Amino acid sequence: METQNLAPGKFSINYGVILGLVMVVISVLTYVTGLALKGAQWPTAIYYLIFPIVIFYAVSQYKKKNGNLLSLSEALKVGVLIAIISAIVFVIYSLIFNYIIDPDFMNQMMDVARDNMLEQNPDMTQEMVDQGMKFVEMLTNPAISSALWLALSGLFGLIYGLIAGLIMKKE
Repeated sequence: METQNLAPGKFSINYGVILGLVMVVISVLTYVTGLALKGAQWPTAIYYLIFPIVIFYAVSQYKKKNGNLLSLSEALKVGVLIAIISAIVFVIYSLIFNYIIDPDFMNQMMDVARDNMLEQNPDMTQEMVDQGMKFVEMLTNPAISSALWLALSGLFGLIYGLIAGLIMKKE
């Protein structure tokens, strides 16, 4: 049986877009239900469970479609590409959301962060609150948060791709 040598990049696009859309749907649901302003973390935890599942499934499908052959480098490429593509989809959504859909949302999140900070540490001085808010503001900066999201997604894609590749590799 002759095998096709499948390109990991082309193969990864659909899975990356699907994974990115999953994060967008979770984000929209947390926004619509008001969970985002309450600081609920469990919806994001769902994404962190789905992320490795999608990467493992995609690596297994890549192996299956590649004549049951898989090298470690191919698994790494599939994992990282899916993660980066999904991060790009989410970053695009985030920019549209923060600049077009609800430009005031980040200000609301900053207010909630300030209130939570004061509630958890009532003895904080104004200087400490201001310093904490500068840090929160830096992390909510679109350029910094986008770069951070891309980097962390790529890193975790690399880790899960490595694990999947070590488990499933067959050359």
